[in-house]
Amino acid sequence: MSIRTRRNLLLSALALTAATTAIAQAPANAPVRLMVGYSAGGPVDQGARLFAQALSKELGVPVTVENKTGANATLAGMEVVRAKPDGKTLWYAASPTITISPNVMKQMQFDPAKDLTALAPVLSYYNVLVVNNNQPYKNVKELVEYSKANPGKLSYGSAGIGSSNHLGALLFATRSGIDMNHVPYKGNAPAMTDVIGGQISMMKDIISTASTYINSDKVRAIAVTSPTRNALLPNVPTFAESGVKGLEGFDVGGWYGVYGPKGMSPELVTSLNKSINAALNQPELKKRYTELGYDEWIGAPELLSDRAAKERAMWATVTKGIEVN
Repeated sequence: MSIRTRRNLLLSALALTAATTAIAQAPANAPVRLMVGYSAGGPVDQGARLFAQALSKELGVPVTVENKTGANATLAGMEVVRAKPDGKTLWYAASPTITISPNVMKQMQFDPAKDLTALAPVLSYYNVLVVNNNQPYKNVKELVEYSKANPGKLSYGSAGIGSSNHLGALLFATRSGIDMNHVPYKGNAPAMTDVIGGQISMMKDIISTASTYINSDKVRAIAVTSPTRNALLPNVPTFAESGVKGLEGFDVGGWYGVYGPKGMSPELVTSLNKSINAALNQPELKKRYTELGYDEWIGAPELLSDRAAKERAMWATVTKGIEVN
């Protein structure tokens, strides 16, 4: 092989490498897309928009929230799975899509454990059980006793079959040995409307959302699913405080975390984790999240991936026989 031929081959290889690198890496000043699988105005979208503002300050580029709803929020995940691993398309994911959907969806198009890169946890949240004001029970113990004395009479709403508040209520019923009728809705808002109106007995909702209805006396709060009382509802006891057998250590909540596509470089993961943690430590964001009833949860990517794996395994035992399209 001649020297000229070798030189041409070398130049071609270098050109190919440069082109591949250019494809894999977006310009440093390119905006970041933050995918959200829920509609604008809801709790996940609200949290994401607050986070996007803080992250934009750390990265020095615009971070824009894009709402891509449908298929139990997995369409937003697919947008990230298909994206280049350059850190410019991220997912502000709520835990049900990561831990529950893989167990109940018949045709989920990706595997959260294999097709995504965990970047950082964002926050934890818990639910509160609220009931119609005309219901006769005032606490968990009275609710359980009423249900056992009136089998099949109580009903609970949820955001749909396989949603976190459906399975959380089912877990409560199973552990306390009661039977309640599940009424699925297309979201938490219409379910709450029917709790207020008395069409259904109760529902579990995110504390940050439900506190508005509780504080305006439209519904009655029975218990929170957190291990300790929540600062937003300090007078509402935990399920564990009820003294009901089977509810010792009852701690069922959710979380938000940031994910990227599979194949991100370790250096990029470390850099983004550092920026995300810095954003979450901004006093303004911490204050707003606390006001909304969220708990701080900041740390390494492994903290997010380990919790997701454990909860996927837990929900697998609760969701047997439950399937959604």
